[in-house]
Amino acid sequence: MIGEEVPNDSSIKYSISVQGGHSSGGNEKYSLDLDSIKEFVEKVQDKVSAFAVSSYFSVRNPDHELKAREVIDEMTGLPVICGHELSQSLGAYERGVTAYLNAQLLPISTRFMETVASEIDRRGIDAKLMMLKCDGSIVGMKEALKHPIESIFTGPAASLVGASYLAKSKDCLVIDVGGTSTDVAMVIDNLPEITDEGATVGGWPTKVEAIRMETSAMGGDSHVWVKNHNVFIGPRRVVPLCVAASKYPEIVTKLKKGQSILKSQLGENIQPTKFFIRTKQEPIELTEREEDLLSRIKDEPLTVSDIYWDSKALPSPMVMASLIQKRLVQAIGFTSTDALHVLGEYDEWDSEASRVGAEILGYFADMDADEIAGKVKDEVAKNMAQNLLSYVFNDLEDSQINKVVRGNHYGGFHVDVPVVLLGGPVQAYVNDMQKLVDAEIILPEYAEVGNAVGALQARE
Repeated sequence: MIGEEVPNDSSIKYSISVQGGHSSGGNEKYSLDLDSIKEFVEKVQDKVSAFAVSSYFSVRNPDHELKAREVIDEMTGLPVICGHELSQSLGAYERGVTAYLNAQLLPISTRFMETVASEIDRRGIDAKLMMLKCDGSIVGMKEALKHPIESIFTGPAASLVGASYLAKSKDCLVIDVGGTSTDVAMVIDNLPEITDEGATVGGWPTKVEAIRMETSAMGGDSHVWVKNHNVFIGPRRVVPLCVAASKYPEIVTKLKKGQSILKSQLGENIQPTKFFIRTKQEPIELTEREEDLLSRIKDEPLTVSDIYWDSKALPSPMVMASLIQKRLVQAIGFTSTDALHVLGEYDEWDSEASRVGAEILGYFADMDADEIAGKVKDEVAKNMAQNLLSYVFNDLEDSQINKVVRGNHYGGFHVDVPVVLLGGPVQAYVNDMQKLVDAEIILPEYAEVGNAVGALQARE
């Protein structure tokens, strides 16, 4: 049994294993230790938002999970997710992980849907709210909030349906470039291809049926940073400079002013183009170092130098990473979206912020602004091609595919079905993809809202 709110490296405080359980035939093997459950719940109930309960062979007899849920509900009134509710197939480990992830997602999903419902009411829209599931089907909002993990890959599912509709192709591969990731999946006869295995969420295997998908942590908001003259993309997400500068114009001024950072100090969180801003998330059980650093971060974008002058000490990269992971701090930095603004291939936001950022990073990478932006764009395009080909040729080693994608050969890979590109800036990558992959590359009209189109089509 696990309480949902689990800080880093201290999950043992928020989980407990108790005696109880049934045999594979559904007969009680050990009686349930309710006293230990009550003691645990009493200890953590003010520090968690939900509970997960999962036991061996609960699919054969869920009696102990139900008793545990009844106790927790009486004591706390908080949501409780039981493993047997999520899957009726064997696999205690995966079922337990699925229950745990559901409990973690419940508070986030609830806040999200309350915000959506409030906005719909504010606009005077009289409509029934529905949620897409991982497999492309739809479910009512009340049911979706009971099992939020089943909606965790709804973005790719909606994109698949939308791409097929917009491209007027019942069989196609789809590359969906989002802010956080690039996802590749396939539509066969107007239906998403479903994986035989449960979806993997954050590296954890689950019992959730989902579309088969190849994904990478490289999207429009992936952080571009430099160290030892090398350029890295991701894996962390940041708010693009061009987007943030549209809201905080002082970012451009601070970029031009520059920071006193030595090349030897550079790292993912110590960058001359990175800013930090306090979120509205309330902290829970911070370490002394986390509390100290968080107190120095304000509700306006601060550079590493700004934070340094507040206490004459550089912020600890590890402590900063922890605060970002806990969603207490939002990072702003140079991204692949900024690279496209520098190259003039996308102009949705503040291009000046992007160019100044590229010039600064270029200094540390021995490149000019256009060179570093071009390198980032080239890397993103090759990553898209790599994902696509890894999906199609899933029996080949990624290293072999990578050699072809990044090599200089007189041949390459051929794909028989059309490849549809979706996402805000994907028009910038059409020519690159045509060079990297022998396939019909389609950029449909309204590609930037293909996801929304898919959500609408899924209702029919």
